[in-house]
Amino acid sequence: MCQMNVVLEQDGSLEKIMENVTHLAVTGEGVLVSTLFEEPKLVKSAWVKNIDFLNGTVTLDNKALDHD
Repeated sequence: MCQMNVVLEQDGSLEKIMENVTHLAVTGEGVLVSTLFEEPKLVKSAWVKNIDFLNGTVTLDNKALDHD
C-alpha cells in the first residue's frame, strides 16, 4: 500500500496537513484528505500543485491560479 503525506505550501514554507493519507478528493470547496483511522480534513480553496510519487508527498496550494 502506498500512503502519501500531504503538505500545504504557504509563503515559501510547507505545512504538514496529514500523514499516511489513503484517499484524496478534489471538491468544489477544496481538497479533502483522509486516512484509515482519522476524520477526513478539508483544505479549503486548495488545489493540487505537485505530486512526488518517489517521496510520497502531495503538495497543495491555496493561492489563486493566474490565468493569462
